[in-house]
Parts: sequence; C-alpha cells; structure tokens
Amino acid sequence: MLSYRHSYHAGNHADVLKHIVLTLCINALKEKEKPFLYLDTHSGAGRYLLQSEHAEKTGEFLSGINLIWQQSDTPELLNTYLSVLKRYNPFDNLKYYLGSPLIAKQLLREQDKLNLTELHSTDYSLLRQEFSKDKRAKVFKEDGFAQLKSKLPPESRRGIILIDPSYEIKDDYQKIPKALIEAYKRFATGVYLIWYPVVSRTQTQKMIEQIINSGIKRISQFELAVKPDNNQKGMTASGMIVINPPWKLNEQMQTIMPWLKNILDTEKTGNYLIKELVSE
Repeated sequence: MLSYRHSYHAGNHADVLKHIVLTLCINALKEKEKPFLYLDTHSGAGRYLLQSEHAEKTGEFLSGINLIWQQSDTPELLNTYLSVLKRYNPFDNLKYYLGSPLIAKQLLREQDKLNLTELHSTDYSLLRQEFSKDKRAKVFKEDGFAQLKSKLPPESRRGIILIDPSYEIKDDYQKIPKALIEAYKRFATGVYLIWYPVVSRTQTQKMIEQIINSGIKRISQFELAVKPDNNQKGMTASGMIVINPPWKLNEQMQTIMPWLKNILDTEKTGNYLIKELVSE
C-alpha cells in the first residue's frame, strides 16, 4: 500500500511527541565524540509545506505544532526541537514542518551517518533532493523493515533506529515486533524508537505486549492522548516505545509530558503515560 502521504498529517500532535523524543535521544548520543548511525525506516519526504493542499485539507498541524509555536514560555528541554524548526521558519509564521530525516540532518555531526528509506515514489524523489548534497546520507527506495537486517549493526556500533510506519497496512502491527527482535539480535545496544498510533487500543496493546514479551530489556513507553479512547475513526493518541533509552530521557519526559498535555489536549479529556515496560 503506497498511497499513504505524511503531508496530510505533518506537524500533528503525534509528530510533536515523536520528534521531541527523537531530538532528546540524538542530543544524548552526541554527548560522546564517537560517531553513530541514524537509521529511519519510513522516512517520508523530509519537509512539508503547511500551506499545501494536503496539510490544509486535514488541518492537523493546527492542533499540533501550531499550538506549540504560539507559546512564549516553552520548556528549555524543547529548545533543540524548536531551534531546528526555526531554521526553516525564520519568521514568526510557520511555513514548513520537518520530518524526522531533516531534523536528524540538522542535528547530526560531520562524523555521523544517516540511512534513510522511503518506498513512495514522489516522497522518495523529494527526500533524495533534500539530501543530494549531504555526503553523510544514503537514501534508499526499499522496504524499511529490510534495512533493519541489511544495515545493522553499524560500523560505529552506536545508533538510533526510528521505526514509524503509517500502520495503514494492518500487518505493520505484526511486522514491528518480529523486525525488532531480529534487529536487536544484530545490534542489542542501539537506541530503538518505535512510534505507534492509537486508533484501535486493542490492536496497539497487542503489539506492545509482543514487544514486552520479546526478551528485550530496558524498554520505556511515552504516550500522549488528546482524546479518550473510542471506536470511532481517527487517532486519539500516539506514543513512543524506546529501547535502551538514554539515562536522562525518563526524567526529561517527566517535565515535558505534563506541559505537552496542557497545550495539546485542548478539550482536557486526554492523558499522558510515562512507564518503564521492562527494566534491566
């Protein structure tokens, strides 16, 4: 299924949570001089125009990054995330939202590497264009899950792996635990970030339980709900499963999550979750 375009959803509340966690993890790995690999299994186009037909059709960014952008007093822990966006939006108006590849591009150092994968023909072309002059990056039009087999472990033995499919292909929920277990066998010390939507709580929870029961250690969960669970169409919440979280991450999210909920949960009917799923 190659019809999914993230341009309809760029900058929504799920992107905000995902990219805040990503920036915190990248900053943590940069505390050591040794290089690392950033591997992105479902990269998208990289950059999204928020005045495009797609973004304006759904308007999802209005209840996501747009609410954050309007705040004058944001937590210091969001500074890296917001500074990256401001490089592409130097004026007060919010024109572009960045996908995870471009966020990583801005934050990674000269010695680090990027491995990006996208199957959608249009988005793949846009992604290649964004990285055409970046010698650190390799862009592939391949199955992102296959990259977990072919590109791990990295030569540096350090890395962040972002796994965030659209989940519009229903077997993504089954693919992720299997792919994760195989990747972990190859590279047990990597920082794995698995994004998930909550459309069907039952389906999402089944996937999470498979990850918990996989034998993998050190797993944390961060989830933000902007609406109560329901059986209607649409995403009510999203979360990040983090394997091998940097030591400061849970503490950082204790500060960030209440603030995010207060800003993004405009109807005050949602909640947030910070949980250690599996310890050492």
